[in-house]
Amino acid sequence: MTSLSGITPSGRLTLGNHLGALRRFTDPDGFYFVANQHAMTTKHDPRRLRTLTREMATLMLAAGLPPGTVFVQSDVPAHAQLAYLLECTSYVGELSRMIQYKEKGRGRPMTRASLFTYPCLMAADILLYGTDRVPVGGDQDQHVELARDVAIRFNREYGETFVVPQLQKAALAMRIKDLANPTAKMSKSDEDNAVGTIRLLDPPDVIRRQVMRAVTDSDGEVRHDEENKPGITNLLEILAACTDGDPVELAGSYETYGALKSDVADAVLAVIEPLQKEYARLASDPGAVDAALAQGRDRAIEASAPRLRAATVAMGLAGSTM
Repeated sequence: MTSLSGITPSGRLTLGNHLGALRRFTDPDGFYFVANQHAMTTKHDPRRLRTLTREMATLMLAAGLPPGTVFVQSDVPAHAQLAYLLECTSYVGELSRMIQYKEKGRGRPMTRASLFTYPCLMAADILLYGTDRVPVGGDQDQHVELARDVAIRFNREYGETFVVPQLQKAALAMRIKDLANPTAKMSKSDEDNAVGTIRLLDPPDVIRRQVMRAVTDSDGEVRHDEENKPGITNLLEILAACTDGDPVELAGSYETYGALKSDVADAVLAVIEPLQKEYARLASDPGAVDAALAQGRDRAIEASAPRLRAATVAMGLAGSTM
């Protein structure tokens, strides 16, 4: 079984990214990449994109992913090459229903064509490696479903070429919300100084302060109730995700909000501080990071070549003996 996942460098990684993604990238034979080409579907600063790509790749290695499993998407040309073939297999109607295009592009002036077609690039990311498990957050379900539909259609029209992937959902981590607005998810795309976001490379005192300032409510009762107590529920779910506990059971251990926040801060730092130390070690040795990413690139190029070749032949762009 092959596992694959990627993270777009649209901002600095957060606690939610770690608990919902990095910590779940556990397959030593998997493929995990920085999806820097996905960050180009809207206006971007090239220098910031390069910086975030490097920071994210280093954090992935710091999270324990072995050399050979981590690479940068743009270093593997097959992703963009297969994406065009899948554009020729996809329908305008299904792409127009994708949530990112509906929210960020439809009807807006100067919408980039890539925002409309990038779900085909995401499908290519998945299908190139014979991926059967895709561990992603809840906001990516629709893209995995499209990849499944495109794979089934391609296999039917051109011959068996792709593995049809399955979505692998997280239980708690994908529900982590913004500390200042617990009805919205904690997003790496928010400004770097967003008060409700915990960044993986924030200093420990900043992280603790963010948690202690988390929005709660005025009734003083600690209970898991997403509809009526979203702030407390969010804190309980962060604590549960960090400690592998049950948020409902954890609620019974607290009589005050202050005690809960203090324990959440401790649990978050227990997760983040080892990651920060390893990141600092890797960042001080850029040659080692370069070597690890080169190993991941070479492995990804080798692994993706057969399916790109098979898709190219199946669609009539090359002869089967060429």
